[in-house]
Amino acid sequence: MTADISAPVDETALRVDLAAAFRLAARFGWHESVGNHFSAALTPDGRRFLMNRKWQHFATIRASDLQILDADDPDVMTRPDAPDPSAWCIHGHAHRRVPAARVIIHCHPISATTLSTLADPRLLPIDQNAARFFGRMAIDLECGGIADQDEEGIRIADLLASAPTLLMANHGLSVTGQTVAEAFENLYFFEKAADTLLRAYATGRPLSVMTDEIATLTAEGWDAYRGASFAHFAYLKSVLDAEDPSYRD
Repeated sequence: MTADISAPVDETALRVDLAAAFRLAARFGWHESVGNHFSAALTPDGRRFLMNRKWQHFATIRASDLQILDADDPDVMTRPDAPDPSAWCIHGHAHRRVPAARVIIHCHPISATTLSTLADPRLLPIDQNAARFFGRMAIDLECGGIADQDEEGIRIADLLASAPTLLMANHGLSVTGQTVAEAFENLYFFEKAADTLLRAYATGRPLSVMTDEIATLTAEGWDAYRGASFAHFAYLKSVLDAEDPSYRD
């Protein structure tokens, strides 16, 4: 992962994009009650970041609702508006330890989460969407329950430093990106790829898995499509704008 972490941040635009990601996740059915959390760095070192408030449903989140948090604040969890403990554990450690992870999305979409429950949760490269992640994702096999302990947060952060996408065994998915659009696109394609793999498993027929050479070539080929992330996210925001632009408030 590479990022120009010295680039100035347009906080207003970042708030709007992150709020849109929450609304879209709810529309796609990737939310889980009032849990899960997305964040975006405001400072070059990543230590000051935006994140959703504790237990606010994704479908209601507005740009102005997002909290500004400081990963180095020792008293954050003692305040009345303290974030969700799991959110603080995952995102606080990740933004502190991985400044290049500008945007971090953590959620439990059904197909990715189902894949995470398998004894072998690898995303096998059986199609182009799955191959997108070949050699570019990590798998955390050490589920520690609800991720609200420092040891769990540190391990998750270190894994996110090694790959932009992390499948968390018996838990869910964490993806990162330089922008909200790119992180959301990683989430979008991982969930599609996981769904395809699970459907293929369900046939009971042998899988046609790409060779490592072809899977690597396919993953590299996706690099030329980085711009598609922005075009796709812009279209999705246009749908929100037409139907309910309140996410921008």
